[in-house]
Formats: sequence, C-alpha cells, structure tokens
Amino acid sequence: MAHEGAKRIRNVALVGHRGGGKTSVNEALLFEAGAINRLGSVAEGTTVSDSAPDEKAREMSIASSLASFRWQERKINLIDTPGEPSFVADALSALRVCEGAVFVVNGVMGVEVGTDRLWQRADDLGMARLIFVNMLDRERADFFRSLDSLKAAFGQHVVATEIPIGAEHDLKGVVDLIDMKGYRYDGAGRGNREEIEIPDELAAQAAEYREKLMDEVAEVSDELMERYLEGEQISHEETVSALKAGVTAGRLFPVTCGAATKNLGTNRLLDALVEDLPSPAKKGPVAAGEATLEPVEDAELVAFVFKTLADPFAGRINLFRVYQGVLPHDSQVFNTRAHQKERVGQLLVPQGKEHDHADEFGPGDIGAVAKLKETRAGDILSSRDVEVDLKMPDLPRPVMAFAMEPKAKGDEDKAFTALRRLQEEDPTIDVHRDPQTGEQIVAGLTQVHVEVIVERMKERFGAEVVLKPPRVPYRETITASAKAHGRYKKQTGGRGQFGDCHIEIEPLPGGVGFEFVDKIKGGVIPSGFIPAVEKGVTETMSQGVIGGYPVEGVRVTLFDGSYHAVDSSEMAFKVAGSMAFKQAMESARPVLLEPIMTVAVSIPEDSVGDVIGDLNSRRGHPLGMEPKGAVTEVKAEVPMSEMLSYAPDLRAITGGRGDYTMEVARYQEVPAHLASKVVEAARQEGEAVRA
Repeated sequence: MAHEGAKRIRNVALVGHRGGGKTSVNEALLFEAGAINRLGSVAEGTTVSDSAPDEKAREMSIASSLASFRWQERKINLIDTPGEPSFVADALSALRVCEGAVFVVNGVMGVEVGTDRLWQRADDLGMARLIFVNMLDRERADFFRSLDSLKAAFGQHVVATEIPIGAEHDLKGVVDLIDMKGYRYDGAGRGNREEIEIPDELAAQAAEYREKLMDEVAEVSDELMERYLEGEQISHEETVSALKAGVTAGRLFPVTCGAATKNLGTNRLLDALVEDLPSPAKKGPVAAGEATLEPVEDAELVAFVFKTLADPFAGRINLFRVYQGVLPHDSQVFNTRAHQKERVGQLLVPQGKEHDHADEFGPGDIGAVAKLKETRAGDILSSRDVEVDLKMPDLPRPVMAFAMEPKAKGDEDKAFTALRRLQEEDPTIDVHRDPQTGEQIVAGLTQVHVEVIVERMKERFGAEVVLKPPRVPYRETITASAKAHGRYKKQTGGRGQFGDCHIEIEPLPGGVGFEFVDKIKGGVIPSGFIPAVEKGVTETMSQGVIGGYPVEGVRVTLFDGSYHAVDSSEMAFKVAGSMAFKQAMESARPVLLEPIMTVAVSIPEDSVGDVIGDLNSRRGHPLGMEPKGAVTEVKAEVPMSEMLSYAPDLRAITGGRGDYTMEVARYQEVPAHLASKVVEAARQEGEAVRA
C-alpha cells in the first residue's frame, strides 16, 4: 500500500479536561467514518481507544491512542489523549506532532481547569483549533453558556459555526450557520440525519449568531473587511475560504456542537476536520533548530518518535511522525541520539490496541513500529546522522512521591525493571533512591498517577510493591560558634594510633553548604594528615546530633593539634576529626531544618478562599495570586511535611478541578514544638529498625 500524499492527511489531537467525552467523540468519529462497525461505550469498556484493563476499570483514558481512517478521500490520524492532569504528558506530546486540535468541552461544565494550559500550548505551537461542545443531551447542559465561558477563557475569536436545535433531553439536531441549514438526527446509526429548514423559533437566534460569525470571518483579510463594512454580500465560497484561512493561521476558532454518545453532530465534525484544519502540506515547513523540514518525499528521511508503549510481550512500540522523506518497511534508519542504526521491520497502522500493516509512511504521516532496540520517545530517526532539533515538550515535574518497597523479598530488581519500562512510556514518572533516607522513591504528578503506575507494574510485569509516605529529608545546622578538641590515642602493643586536633565550627551565611578552613601553622599537624581530619568531619556530618539528619551550613576551621612521629596515621586523624565535630555540634546550639516548597496551585476562582485557608493551616505563607485564563494561580511557600497528603485534599476542596506543582525552595528551621515531635519519631523509628 503506497503512502498518502501530505496534502491528503489531517493530523488531529482530541484534547480537553477529563469528563468532556473525548473518548466518546473518538468512538463516534470512527463509527461514522466506517472504521468500526459498532459504537462502543466508555461505561461498558467497549471503546477502541480505552482498551487497557485499568482504563476500562477507571472509565477514563490513561494513555493516548492513535487511530487512522478515511473521510472524504482524506486520511485522518486521530489521537485521543487523556484529560486527567495525571497523564498530561501524552496530550502535550500529541499536540507536538499534529497540525490541528479539537478541544472537547463538556456542555454542562464549560471550560474547566487544565484546558487553558493545553490551549496555551497549542497557541505556542501555532496550531489550528476547533472546539466541540459535547454532551448537550445531558441535564443542565447549555451550549450558549459554554460558548460564553469559551470566549471568556480564549478570547473573542472563538465563534460558533453551529447552534443546537433543542436542549438537554430534547436535543434534536444542529443549525449550520455557514449554510444556514438545519439538520435533525434520529437514532445513533450512520446516516441518522436529514436536512430541514431552520425551525421558526430559532430563526432570529440563528441570524444573530450568523452575523457574529460573519463579523469574525470578515476580519481575516482587510479586503474582505472593507467589502463587508460597505454592506457588500460575501459569497458562500469566500466565507468558507476565509474561515479556513483564519483557522489555519490560528486566528479563528470555530465552535461546533453535539452529543457523541448519540452520534449527533459528529458527521459535521468530521467534515470540519477535513475542510477547516490544515494538512501538513498546507502548514508548510517545520523549523527544527537550524534545519528546516519540508513535507516532501524527495528529501532525506526525518521522523520524530513522540510516544513509546511498553508491552511486556511485543516489547517497545514506538509511535512516530514523518516530517520529511519516506519511511519504508524492511529498511534501516539511523537513531541520531543513540548514534546507531536500527532495523525497521513491520510498520503498523494502530487502531487502538489492534494494528494493520503498512508498506511505508510518507511526509506528514503518523504510524508505529515495533521492536526497535534503542529507540524511545524523543528520538529522531533519519537516513543518516543529522543535526535536527525536534524536542519533546516541556513536561510538568512530578510532585506526588511515595517510598516503595517490593511486596516479596528479592523482587527489587523486578520492580526496578518494571518501573524503567513504564518510564519509557511515561517520562513524567520519577524513580530514584533518596541519598539521605536510602528509600526507593517513585513519584508522579498526582496520587492517581502513582496508583496507576503500581497497577501497571503488577498487571504487565508481575511486580507487586507497597507504597508508603516518604520520609521528609530533614537536615540539621548550628546557630552559634563552638570549639572542640578531638584526641584519639590507642596503644595495643607495637605501633599505636594517635591523632589530635582542635577545631572551631560556626554557621555559614545563608545556612547552606560546607566549608573547611586549614589554619594550621608551624606543622603542628603534618599537611598529609589534614585531609583526613576533613574526611572525618564530613563523614560525621551525615548524621547530626539532634535526630541523626545530615548537617549543612557549617564552616569548620582546623587551627591546632599535635601528632606522634610513629603512631600518627590518616585513620587516627580521621577519628579525631570526627570526635571533635560531634563535641562541637553539641555546644553550637544545633537546630532542625525542614524543606520549604514553592507551591503553585491552579484552581477555579470560586475555590481561591478555601485553598488559601487550607494552605495557611499547613503553615503556608501565600506569595500572591494571578488570574490565568479560566483559572487563578495561587503561589505559596509551604513546608514539605505539610504537603505529603495535599493531592487528595486539593481534589476534595475543588471538586477535582484543581492541580498544583511544587519544588524545593530552601530549608528553614522547624518550630521548636514540632522539632521535638520529629526527633521523637526519628528515635522510635531507629529503635524499631534495631529491634
């Protein structure tokens, strides 16, 4: 099968907040186009894109899913993306490789938290965008209220090209504002609509919204605007052409509507994908660092891998977008990151979990390939080693961390291997060993994210683990200067051990770091033994005198000492340095430090007061707030110990409409009444370990 020409391809991402019905829209589009024979249901777990067991159980998309089909002699590559913020990496990656996006909005809720971030990312990429207001058959659904919320969030260039006929359970069809025709739908089958006259009760409203549409369309060009203002009639062909030009340029955002579960309005959305969204050829060359990639066949191959699926049986399956040239099956390509050749066997055309085979993929097309040894998401496949800069999008940092232990002893390697495989599939997973606490940490964007990681470890790789809250990485420092004398002397017959040193410790400005100052004069300690004193100090700093936490923010000055010509050794001076440091710490008014996080919480405006109150109750210090589209971002500094259970609490406060990011800002002293509790807990934990 020959590849499609770039002019006849549409690459489209379905994006939006969880609960908007993207998967149902995806299913209805596939059904209407004839790619599947039955309209599946999310509730019944029968959709093409939500095929994984955990997706069916949770009734939500967890990973993006690619499906390819034909409509009006065009090939449409449709990527259904997760709306849950936990899995936003897949949505961002899909936007990276598509020219167009359909933002699916819940007709009951309107614009929700997180949608504006995806919109901003699409804006940064210069993407063409359509909006589909879904679920208009639900109780309390309101198209015009949703349209107002869209305009408030994304600007006045959001414009309706359709309005519904009927509302809620009486939804019957749509009015096309371009052709000024009505369409009535009956049942959910293909061909379930008929053209009708616009109902009399909607005539005035349709005329009003038609005028608003024409006002926006006329702004696409000065010449068209001038004619429009002079009262000249704009032809249907000119209207369609100007609308497409405005969408392609990212200046107009048409709003369509319907109910995907009833296959109502989805045929018109298919038409809009073909008629209004640009092809790779129309979009033109893509900048890739110093290179420019042309969507033509007679150029060197450049393909970008944007998604890796970790299958325990099939191995890695890589989804890619060809930017220029042709990728045939049974060929060799060059991985520019690994600087290795890869053997391309069968090329795949995904349809959810099912796959067809392809002979080749041409410029602008999206496909998949299995069993590449070194290739993973973010890699570039080319004809040769070329300098091409096509990077993965910036992804949010994981904020929800858990300490992880294998359920069965000896399964550490199994669990670690499973996590590494899943990390290939989802780069927002963080896996590391905490150097201070020694715990194996797995972190994700939310608690749901981490729970899904653990479920997939068990389901796919048979690795079962237990999660528990991680230990807070407290530290210790000093608030005063102190001097101490460390003397180590041991005689056991024959050569003994002797080391003797005097040190002074003092706080470092800023309370961070470590500094060792050598002020030995006259050779009272030979220069060869001074590094041993420093080593004894630094090793002892790993366990402070309050709760056994690492010490920082200390300057140690070695100013005096003595040695024995025969018995002195590096080991003896190392022990002497350790003894001196412990003694000095006890006299330097040591205090406990805790990590303070900079937290950015994105929430609806009506939740701002509750969220700020909750942050204050966590010993937080608000830094300010800033409106960002449909949400408000509240920034605060909060101790890490108070944020370990924040994700479920925020979900409860905001009804699931808030999310947050956080990172370590600095360390500061723990209040005395809390420090004693932390120290007591550390003591009890130490006794339990020893027992």
